[in-house]
Amino acid sequence: MQFVQYILDLLKDPRSFIANWIITLGPVWVYCPLFLIIFLETGLVVTPFLPGDSLLFTAGIFAADGGGLNIWALLVLMWLAAILGNTSNYWIGRGFGHAIIDSGKVSALTPERLERTQGFFDKWGALAIILTRFFPIIRTIAPFVAGTAKMSFPRFTVFNIVGGVSWVTLFTLLGYFFGGIPFVQKHFELVIVGIVAISLIPAVTGAIKAKASGNRGKGACEAGQDADR
Repeated sequence: MQFVQYILDLLKDPRSFIANWIITLGPVWVYCPLFLIIFLETGLVVTPFLPGDSLLFTAGIFAADGGGLNIWALLVLMWLAAILGNTSNYWIGRGFGHAIIDSGKVSALTPERLERTQGFFDKWGALAIILTRFFPIIRTIAPFVAGTAKMSFPRFTVFNIVGGVSWVTLFTLLGYFFGGIPFVQKHFELVIVGIVAISLIPAVTGAIKAKASGNRGKGACEAGQDADR
């Protein structure tokens, strides 16, 4: 329960956490918890709930105007965390993917999420590795599915690098350039909630569509059975 509460507090106010890390860990080691969270969110299929988007945005704020972080060190380390995380998840999927899915013990791997992720690959191919970076939860499942499907690792790596660099750069620079705006500073918690909400819109929309499609399919099946009678 303490870990769950820690994550909830981090989601709610990442600014306080980063400020505390800067004070307690210093200007060098402060990057360690940031690296670890981004790596784990993308690197382990069991941790899709970690706050990647909001953490990058907030870290970008602390990299501006002497906030304690260096923008280039932050970008390079977060690029590495995102790329290595996806790589780890790919190899977990490649080695143990089917066994993990069949076990049913990973709550994040719901049939709906797996179907939605597979839909990305069916529609976009390897480009889905880039696109899913911008979808919370799905971005954690995508490299796992790619590994399970045994996508070519060199091909995966190219799209993994492009996606990781794009995702980290976008959210970090949003914080870096716009985090100092008075409205953002005054209503920071509201802004973080907005970032999370906007990020989740595609996932929620996809889940609703998948459920509606399933209900239509079930209805058509029942109608067919009634007709056979």
